Amino acid sequence: MVDPRLLPLVEDSRAFYANRTPGRGPGSLVELRAIRAQLVAPTASQPPPAEELVSVDGRTVALRIHTPADRPPTGVILEIHGGGFYLGSAASSDIRNRALADALGVTVASVDYRLAPEHPWPAAPEDCETAALWLAEHAEDRFGTSKVAIVGFSAGATLAINTLLRLRDQGVSAVDTAVLQFGTYDLSAQTPAGRLIADEYFLEAYAGSVPDRTRPDLSPIYADLKNLPPVLMIVGDRDILLQDNLAMAAGLSADGVDVDLRVYPEAAHGFTGHPTPMAGAALADIGAWLSGYLG
Repeated sequence: MVDPRLLPLVEDSRAFYANRTPGRGPGSLVELRAIRAQLVAPTASQPPPAEELVSVDGRTVALRIHTPADRPPTGVILEIHGGGFYLGSAASSDIRNRALADALGVTVASVDYRLAPEHPWPAAPEDCETAALWLAEHAEDRFGTSKVAIVGFSAGATLAINTLLRLRDQGVSAVDTAVLQFGTYDLSAQTPAGRLIADEYFLEAYAGSVPDRTRPDLSPIYADLKNLPPVLMIVGDRDILLQDNLAMAAGLSADGVDVDLRVYPEAAHGFTGHPTPMAGAALADIGAWLSGYLG
């Protein structure tokens, strides 16, 4: 599954992770609050995004909207940030989203979904659904294009597939493609892949008191995945979520979805946000994929 063109990048990637202490998520609400208290404000992008509250069916969510600096957009990307469902913000993606908007000539709208544990499931998928429905209705009149993609990073990839399923179940087919970067797809700890993260605090924070975590809106590995748009999946072979991503790719393929799974050697969780040539190769692949659908 590894593209031979990536092999020359392995040594640089291996060296980067050899000198990097692996990150660890909070193990309790106390630790989460301590981490939040130490966070610094995200670096601002130039030009800054427009901030807008959008509403659908009585639900309202905030978007940060980046438009290309020098041309009309050819498509719109709904970006869903990561952070274990309990950290992160749309603003934390500003630099990356500004670069994406200018490089591809697209509008990038990042959704500020509510975070756990203050707002457990289904708050986050409801907010992402609201943002997607608003784009499905308004992309043409607001941005001059009806082409829409969804991109998710880590927990955002989980929410991206949840959003696709929610739209499909309402008969909304406005999304042309999705890019899922190293999501987690079994939050129930029932599959072998899910059991690898069974002790992670984010499961308790996000799922709350839900008795059955195999519900597809929580754990999309159990969903009927038919009739979804083409999907690009990105994951590193050193990611603890690798097996989870392999299982999701197999489920998508079995249900007839056009899925392209790409595994990057010597790449850890979150690697597309790290300063390595391997990350550069993955970001170039994502850009080429999105250009093919939105360009």
